Amino acid sequence: MSDASSRFSRRQFTASALALAGAAGISPLAMAKGKYPEKEALKFGFIKLTDCAPLVIAYEKGFFEEEGLFVTLEAQANWKVLLDRVIDGQLDGAHMLAGQPLGATIGFGTKADIVTAFSMDLNGNGITVSNEVWAEMKKHLPVKDGKVEHPIKADALKKVVDAWKKEGKQFKMGMVFPVSTHNYELRYWLAAGGLNPGYYTASDISGTSKADVLLSVTPPPQMPATMEAGTIHGYCVGEPWNQQAVFKGIGVPVITDHEIWKNNPEKVFGVTADWAKKYPNSHVAVVKALIRAGQWLDASPENREEAVKILSKSQYVGADAKVIANSMTGTFEYEKGDKRPAPDFNIFFRKYATYPFYSDAVWYLTQMRRWGQITESKPDSWYHDVAKKVYRPDVYMEAANALVADGKIKASDLPKTDGYKPVDNGFIDGVAYDGKKPNDYLSQFKIGLKANDKV
Repeated sequence: MSDASSRFSRRQFTASALALAGAAGISPLAMAKGKYPEKEALKFGFIKLTDCAPLVIAYEKGFFEEEGLFVTLEAQANWKVLLDRVIDGQLDGAHMLAGQPLGATIGFGTKADIVTAFSMDLNGNGITVSNEVWAEMKKHLPVKDGKVEHPIKADALKKVVDAWKKEGKQFKMGMVFPVSTHNYELRYWLAAGGLNPGYYTASDISGTSKADVLLSVTPPPQMPATMEAGTIHGYCVGEPWNQQAVFKGIGVPVITDHEIWKNNPEKVFGVTADWAKKYPNSHVAVVKALIRAGQWLDASPENREEAVKILSKSQYVGADAKVIANSMTGTFEYEKGDKRPAPDFNIFFRKYATYPFYSDAVWYLTQMRRWGQITESKPDSWYHDVAKKVYRPDVYMEAANALVADGKIKASDLPKTDGYKPVDNGFIDGVAYDGKKPNDYLSQFKIGLKANDKV
């Protein structure tokens, strides 16, 4: 009998709500308050990336079951399909790009009210270039003790792009979705090096207006093959698809997103606002299980090694365990053989990684405005209102406080916050980010829209 079948049989065997609570580990206090899930059988979607790990671990380690949930996980073809299936109810929720709930809510692309009460991880992406491009970039990079110095800024890439322009050649790079972290991180890195990544306009929804580097959408697992074919010359993607380029010998990761923006929020768990309203107890139960999964992932090196083996299974990421381990176990390999310590490449629980900060939402909205996805200037209040509509720390705290009461996590694991992080100076260009002052933040950039600018 399969694991899924045996789990279903066990749940069918439960004859009463009280018995279910005992078998699944739901606290008697929760039962007394009527906090058991309104909907128990749930289907969640994910994309084959290592940062789907909280969903996978919550499933494999039985954390969902312990919250009284029978969960099915289903890999999705791409981010658009995943979002559409959450919106139309085929999926109860999903592993999402941090920008997806925000983009949907403001109507960039598909219009729908999506909320998130859980941040799945910090960091986890990289930017990779082809061997040809790397050979040219390397000529302009400082070397110490026989190794290229890091972090590598896009200034070196600008010299390559400028040379290509003189030859009449276009420079093309891939990212995974228009409202993806990858799109904004890649644009941020390029612009910090003096390269314009292009603007979105009413007549150019590709985001390539006035671009020095042409960016296009490519599904994550297809990134290495697309670059190998010469369709793109580099890309920004999550793991394991940067390390895959190293293993295949077709490209070199030049920088991680942790080096672009230290401890940046990467993915979230999203549901429709209607679903959250209809099934509040189920929502809290899901978040509880996911918090526990994040804690488990960060608890020990041994847990990470076990997670690598689980994620390598075909129904999850489906990449070689060695490739996944290259970034999941505290290291990251750049040029072949240049493996460096990267203890914070993936963070799933530490540094309040799971908390949905309003300031994270505001940052994504500033980048949507910077590159024209938000076509007109907005007052600071608008950014805060959207952030508070989409991000649900109230749900998170209900789940987290219940875990504290049950002795599953410590009160010190939770931030004392108004939803906004302190001023952030962890960006590669040295620009400080104050989430409470989005328009002041935008005014600091040489490349990008600000105030009343239009393309």
